[in-house]
Amino acid sequence: MRFTYCLYVIGALVVSVGLTMLFPIGWALYYQDSGLWPLVQAMFISVVAGLLLFLAFRRKDKQIMNHREGMTIVALGWLGAGLAGALPFLLADVFPTWTDCVFESISGFTTTGSSVMTDIEATPKSILMWRSLTHWLGGMGIIVMSLAILPFLGVGGMQLYKAEVPGPVPDKLKPRIKDTAMVLWKVYVGISVAQCLLLMVGGMTLFDAICHTFGTMATGGFSTKNASVGHYDSAYIHWVITIFMFIAGANFSLHYRALLGDVRCFWKDSEFRFYTVTTIIFTGLIAVYIYGRNATGVAESLQYAAFQVVSICTTTGFATADYELWLPFPQALLLFLMFLGGCAGSTGGGIKCMRVLLLLKQGYHELFRLVHPRAVKHIKLGGRIVPAEVMSGIWGFFILYVALFVVSSFLLSALGIDVLTAFAAVAACIGNIGPGLGTVGPAENFAHLPLAAKWILTWCMLLGRLEIYTVFILFVPEFWRK
Repeated sequence: MRFTYCLYVIGALVVSVGLTMLFPIGWALYYQDSGLWPLVQAMFISVVAGLLLFLAFRRKDKQIMNHREGMTIVALGWLGAGLAGALPFLLADVFPTWTDCVFESISGFTTTGSSVMTDIEATPKSILMWRSLTHWLGGMGIIVMSLAILPFLGVGGMQLYKAEVPGPVPDKLKPRIKDTAMVLWKVYVGISVAQCLLLMVGGMTLFDAICHTFGTMATGGFSTKNASVGHYDSAYIHWVITIFMFIAGANFSLHYRALLGDVRCFWKDSEFRFYTVTTIIFTGLIAVYIYGRNATGVAESLQYAAFQVVSICTTTGFATADYELWLPFPQALLLFLMFLGGCAGSTGGGIKCMRVLLLLKQGYHELFRLVHPRAVKHIKLGGRIVPAEVMSGIWGFFILYVALFVVSSFLLSALGIDVLTAFAAVAACIGNIGPGLGTVGPAENFAHLPLAAKWILTWCMLLGRLEIYTVFILFVPEFWRK
């Protein structure tokens, strides 16, 4: 494997991350706040460091990327982006330690939304804009973005796309990967603009509308308010964000096909049906339980229940209510949803609805074989037979996911964190959700955790966003052998 070639591509990626800081710099100039100089410094450092890597390892001949190099670039590229994204927080003195800066940046780029920021509204608006922008960039994927806007790299991008796009099977919409990336970004930008305009109609300022749109479409959850979306006492705003969170949790290739006129593609998709039905059932159950206790009427019960169910299921992490004050049963339902996640090909995290659906089908398949041992029956999804290697990969992913969850939870408990908080914090970070339960619930944050715990959770966020395999594979000895 050509490690120098990987550094060349990562250098270009870090440059692109640095250049995106121009957007919050514009807001710093508009508001004349204290984030201007830190953002300028951070952009300069990122661009220079990226250029040094890019120019030092650049080769004139075109390179053909293999799958090992693709995996390495994605894993190290996300780490590099996270470190570059931490610079504005460090230089603006937003957090007391470098650990907190990296945690917040990785949380943004991985669209987790877990935060160590204690007073959001006291932070310079330009820094908050950068914080939300990391969500939006990470949502569709920094790697996909680089393929769309940096075609001069001359790399065979399918390796990057396979390693980056969430879900067990990437959906290639166009023959060329660059065209696929551009299609995805056009859909992503178009839906983002629509949500931003609708939020402004509801009374949000342009700044708040953009930041909450970034958090919604990336299923991230960073807000500009200490009380998250609960700051806005508006059923209209709550429902707009709920609807767009649901949209962001669906496969973006379906949105593309719907825009081309095939609206029925949504209901023809088995995963989307499972995602929709699950959301409706859980919303109904929670609405019944909070009616008359935590909500005054039917409309308010549905509003709060739908928002929290969609927020947790899509791994967005916005909050309009402190669900830790709800009865244990609704909390248990939300805890289960932390593991479910959105659809494959969405910006959501978690195990993904497609994997859960296929695991359920596999379970039924085994029961069927016990009754009819000689029958020949295949697992199907959308009328097509699921290959054995796909099922094997899903089982492998599930086992690694559970193992990572258990080990990380034990490590946090060993640091003196109570069991509920440890389990919920790990579930929230691996699933890229944001808030959890216990002392990291929707009314609290992660600032009080020990530094070691923050590094463990940062690791969990990266693994969760890159779907475990992409990072774990780097620690397999055979990966580095010729």
